Amino acid sequence: IGLSFSSGQKANGFPPDKSSGSKKQKQYQRIRKEKPQQHNFTHRLLAAALKSHSGNISCMDFSSNGKYLATCADDRTIRIWSTKDFLQREHRSMRANVELDHATLVRFSPDCRAFIVWLANGDTLRVFKMTKREDGGYTFTATPEDFPKKHKAPVIDIGIANTGKFIMTASSDTTVLIWSLKGQVLSTINTNQMNNTHAAVSPCGRFVASCGFTPDVKVWEVCFGKKGEFQEVVRAFELKGHSAAVHSFAFSNDSRRMASVSKDGTWKLWDTNVEYKKQQDPYLLKTGRFEEAAGAAPCRLALSPNAQVLALASGSSIHLYNTRRGEKEECFERVHGECIANLSFDITGRFLASCGDRAVRLFHNTPGHRAMVEEMQGHLKRASNDSTRQRLQQQLTQAQETLKSLGALKK
Repeated sequence: IGLSFSSGQKANGFPPDKSSGSKKQKQYQRIRKEKPQQHNFTHRLLAAALKSHSGNISCMDFSSNGKYLATCADDRTIRIWSTKDFLQREHRSMRANVELDHATLVRFSPDCRAFIVWLANGDTLRVFKMTKREDGGYTFTATPEDFPKKHKAPVIDIGIANTGKFIMTASSDTTVLIWSLKGQVLSTINTNQMNNTHAAVSPCGRFVASCGFTPDVKVWEVCFGKKGEFQEVVRAFELKGHSAAVHSFAFSNDSRRMASVSKDGTWKLWDTNVEYKKQQDPYLLKTGRFEEAAGAAPCRLALSPNAQVLALASGSSIHLYNTRRGEKEECFERVHGECIANLSFDITGRFLASCGDRAVRLFHNTPGHRAMVEEMQGHLKRASNDSTRQRLQQQLTQAQETLKSLGALKK
């Protein structure tokens, strides 16, 4: 199964993209239905397009060490990309094959030495171990036993706690399951949300949250004892304030902020750094308009690690908002040939990744750099000593230089 890093085109024997214009090729493509024309998209803020999959990509995940991006597609493969190649001409990827099935969801383990996938036909969770070889490549080995089948409806989301203590799976009914890493069900949660549309584990590994047909986001704490033994799942808090079903939500990297988007045509940013055991509720920091969310198309959402930028996708378009001011700053239209299936910021917050067709598209997060400029300018005014001022000035100049190089400095 193992494949050392190689450029996608060589590994899959794809012809280089340049040749796809010839007449012969066009006729050939009409005969061979399974190779549709790649969707072309260009934009000055497009940093890269990762192309190796021959099927539509349904899910992706950045490893917590920032080194890799995992993608899974209906071509029966999982690709592991090296993030340090993102701005290079060639994008190297390693391939793991899924025997007689394909993965719909993928998540890295906290130690980045394994990943879990949800199998489309097998309807279960499979674990792949990543072992480094002498030649620098990796060998991917599926563990002999898949998880037992417990869900009665299609699974829409999976997650692993960064503490390594549990795995979460959520299906489109109202079920969220908490598993041990060995595949035992520790707890079954009924969300009572008519049907689940999204579920996630918080980056801190303490919470599991879900949203669905009801106008709230529910958050539970998964509790463990002093010796690491599972104890119980308890209701922690809710995000209440939307007036219609919630499409999706996300956590900031420190789990102190959450964002949500609803069919009521708004997005909201919340401060969730509260003492919920003392009945403290999260409080609303900002509400913004996103008319597209009121339509029938599903909406995707990603929050930058520092919560300063919100990315919203509807259909095949992406909109980027500054969360402090609530203003839309960028809009990318017809990014993919299909509806966007997944949106994610990398762990540095420099890039936003999106998938839907056979390519992952990576964008420069210009609103993030602008927010950094504003923040540093504010800090500079209040800075008391020279060394602090010097450090802030350095960060400010760096952000301004980046924006300048992208032709995105506000005049």
